[in-house]
Amino acid sequence: MSNPLHAAYYADNLIHATVTVLENVQVARDTFRLRFHCPEMASRILPGQFLMIKLAGFEDPLIGRPLAMYQTHQDETGHAAAIDVVYIVKGKLTTRLQHVRAEETLQVWGPLGNGFEPQATEHLVMVAGGIGQTPFVALANEVLGHRRYGSPARSVPRAQRVTLCYGARSADLLAGIPDFEQAGVEVRICTEDGSAGRHGRVTDELETVLANGDASLRVVCCGPEPMMEAVATLTAAHHVPCEVSLETPMACGIGICFSCVAKVRDQGDDWDYKRTCVEGPVFDATKILW
Repeated sequence: MSNPLHAAYYADNLIHATVTVLENVQVARDTFRLRFHCPEMASRILPGQFLMIKLAGFEDPLIGRPLAMYQTHQDETGHAAAIDVVYIVKGKLTTRLQHVRAEETLQVWGPLGNGFEPQATEHLVMVAGGIGQTPFVALANEVLGHRRYGSPARSVPRAQRVTLCYGARSADLLAGIPDFEQAGVEVRICTEDGSAGRHGRVTDELETVLANGDASLRVVCCGPEPMMEAVATLTAAHHVPCEVSLETPMACGIGICFSCVAKVRDQGDDWDYKRTCVEGPVFDATKILW
């Protein structure tokens, strides 16, 4: 499906459910991985899509929080039954969310957004800053042929190689690296304080990868907006296709409130506001007006 305005991306097909938390564990400084049981949603969600989470039984905070699908988990019959999300504690909802325990409930609605469209490439490069690695574990597993997602499960062209360029302020903020390594992803780390990997910014490592000049290279990116803008500039200079998964704040997640709009170029020289929750969150990096 190539049209991001297709009705499948709207709220008509979402699931709204009260879900049971299976675990909520710390995986890095101020960073947690939460798993909840919801087979119907787990069977449908695709890499790059997200869901909205709200504390059950509480009106403060009133709105939910968008979180990318990190991974799905199968039950004893081999069917997707649970979803993992990874979040960093920042703000009222996530501050309270870190204290949620197994067997407690949450309000969740999704799957939402367009996700990553299958594209043939020999070398997929994923660029993540901060908590931006969260959409990429499932994507890596899919393009390397380890997992299939969606109902019915979709087939995607396989990549020969997947690289993660992952940047954080310091080593204690890096989360999920073993999950990427287990999938067979080449992981390149950058930290701003030099406490792990390369001392510098993740765009420095991306520049090294792009300089190798692979014949078939595709870049996907998620993280702070200044980083994504820098990645968009780099890839454009190297004539490498790049998609960005925007982290625009959202209130409803279903396209009603228009609080998550981004300036996106159209086919000509003009631009229009597009809702990140419906037309995105994944956009062609060359189309964004940063």
